[in-house]
Amino acid sequence: MTTKVIKKENLKYQMTTADDFVAQISPGEDVTIECEIAYNGGLVTSLDAKLSLDDFRYPFFNPLTGPIEVKGAKAGQMICVRIKSMELDEIGLTGLMPHSGLFQEWIFNRETEFSRFKPVRIADGFVHWDEKRTLPVAPMAGVIGVAPAYGSILSLDNGEHGGNIDVQEMGPGCTVYLPVNADGAYFYIGDCHARQGDGEVCGVGAIDVGARVTLAMDIKERPARMTWPRFQDETHIGTVGLGRPLEDAMRVAYREMIYWLADEYGFSEPDAYMLLSSIAEGRATQIMNPKSTYVCKVRKDFIS
Repeated sequence: MTTKVIKKENLKYQMTTADDFVAQISPGEDVTIECEIAYNGGLVTSLDAKLSLDDFRYPFFNPLTGPIEVKGAKAGQMICVRIKSMELDEIGLTGLMPHSGLFQEWIFNRETEFSRFKPVRIADGFVHWDEKRTLPVAPMAGVIGVAPAYGSILSLDNGEHGGNIDVQEMGPGCTVYLPVNADGAYFYIGDCHARQGDGEVCGVGAIDVGARVTLAMDIKERPARMTWPRFQDETHIGTVGLGRPLEDAMRVAYREMIYWLADEYGFSEPDAYMLLSSIAEGRATQIMNPKSTYVCKVRKDFIS
């Protein structure tokens, strides 16, 4: 059976219920969604592409495919996004620029514009960093989410609706849980990465790449205390916290995990809290977006 393809047309730079649906997904249906590279696709056509800050126009980063209607999804429920596979383009891009990333420009001479962009080849399951070094790909969707409950939020930003959260686990084999704020869900996806390090520290970020993401949707009742995105894969469950300072994002992620363990795994909240001190796997997946991302993960065999 041929999988339906949703083209990367009429791309968006915000997440909102004000946009018309570009396509529909029925629960259980496999679809392939085309995603543009995080920059204007015409800028990165070869390894010889020469880029400067003048080529980028804030806030037109992270073009998104969407909104996509999830048929039958109602406000107050959640959608379960099962990411099945990702096919990557052959040219990716990473780089750094002032005013962004871990150090911003203050670590360098303030009189000097500090920016650099690096196209890379992606082939045979590897990122070809240079003539000596290759890195195995670890594909992920950097932006994944739904329209917020009110208004619109830029594709650069994030929140309880998801958005630009940059969590490495959100690739093939992962199920992402997103709270639905409006009927139809208004699902968006984009900003795919061939690979990303923790923190995504350099400003422009990970190895951005165009991709085709094959996924399926399920609709479930939203847990009463689920406020932020969650996910699970074969070995772990995980919660996502977003905020600034970073400690606030961490608090959100751990609080959400305590709720999950108490509500669905039979722990009391104090026991869940104590258990996390011994088994939690936590880290900042990005610190460069308007709100930083912190993930709390727990191995399933520790809580089953």
